[in-house]
Amino acid sequence: MSRFRRLKKDVRAILADPDWQNRLTELEAWAPKELVPPLLSLRLDKDEEVRWRTVTAFGLTAGRMAEASMEQTRVLMRTCMWYMNEESGNLGWGIPHFMAEAMVHNEKVAKEFHKILASYIFCDEKCDGNFLDHPELRRDVFWALARLASERPEYVRHSERFLVAALEEEDPYNRAYAAWTLGILKADGVLDKLEGLASDGTEIRTFRDNQLVDVTVGELVSHAVALMG
Repeated sequence: MSRFRRLKKDVRAILADPDWQNRLTELEAWAPKELVPPLLSLRLDKDEEVRWRTVTAFGLTAGRMAEASMEQTRVLMRTCMWYMNEESGNLGWGIPHFMAEAMVHNEKVAKEFHKILASYIFCDEKCDGNFLDHPELRRDVFWALARLASERPEYVRHSERFLVAALEEEDPYNRAYAAWTLGILKADGVLDKLEGLASDGTEIRTFRDNQLVDVTVGELVSHAVALMG
């Protein structure tokens, strides 16, 4: 078995364990640079819980990397950006989650890359941004913005008008995540719009507080409204 496959197997075993959160410290046995390739691979794992837990592990890994070398971390974030462009062959699934979690764990990373993350939902009359046409890929960005806003709201506020526009998206995840983010930001002038979505019974599955949960769009919107109270 190759070193990569062996390491991926070991990391996956940690993340698949019901006690995974208490085992995350075991990842410190490896250098961050060693962990990046298996974590990037595991974001596409067949097990949905493992995929989401990999996001948490990546954030911790990127945080450790940033403490040791911001230059290595910049290379890592640029690699994530490459996954998001068309040349990668649309391999960007889960990458915005990784980017946000890295920013959560290190403010320097957030300061340098928050505008890149938000640019994937930017599309105004000049289409000023890196707007993703694929609504399901945008889901990852909207979740990522909610995650970043929950810890570092100052790095998401400039996105408010695009989040407001997303409340009318056809994709239920995008509506719910945009509402969630606006609630965290306590955005002005959106309460009526949010309350109009509170009865939306469309079911979604998402990752909150380190666990996979099933909620409706309306439930997540109501949570957002409560945050604004």
